[in-house]
Amino acid sequence: MKSTLYLVMSLLLFATAAPAQTIPKVLWGKWVVRRDLPTTTISCWGESDARKLIGTEIEYSADLFRWQKVIVKHPTVEVKIVTSDQFANDNSAMDANGSQVDFRQIGIKAKNVQQISIQHPPARITGATIEIPGDEVWVKNPSTIIFAVCNVYFEARRIKPKSNQAGPRL
Repeated sequence: MKSTLYLVMSLLLFATAAPAQTIPKVLWGKWVVRRDLPTTTISCWGESDARKLIGTEIEYSADLFRWQKVIVKHPTVEVKIVTSDQFANDNSAMDANGSQVDFRQIGIKAKNVQQISIQHPPARITGATIEIPGDEVWVKNPSTIIFAVCNVYFEARRIKPKSNQAGPRL
């Protein structure tokens, strides 16, 4: 009995001390913010704040997350699958007069998607939020991610790497 308790305690200690997951490969690369998505949410940003994100770049690798000059090295990452209902419940107000958002509004047709959350110290992007654009994303497909800042939802598209090598010359 005593050895079983010791084993359970050791496993719990190991589980809490295990290294955090790295950023999943599905995100690795560079992304450009293409547009904000029309939703029925109440935001702490005005339209001019939201427009400033359009055209900016987000970069992910196994151990780095970057938006503009804001860099998070070796972040703690949480990955989970969320259903349409979970997403709506987690991101909408309980009151019908509050913010309401669902998969349909952000262009996701699937029943569930991968949600990737990157933990980081509070950022000072604006005075209204401590979020970093792209620190929590929903993977719409391999070339499109959705994220929110200050309750404004954005779509970012993968930037295809440029080939530096020319084909063979004949």
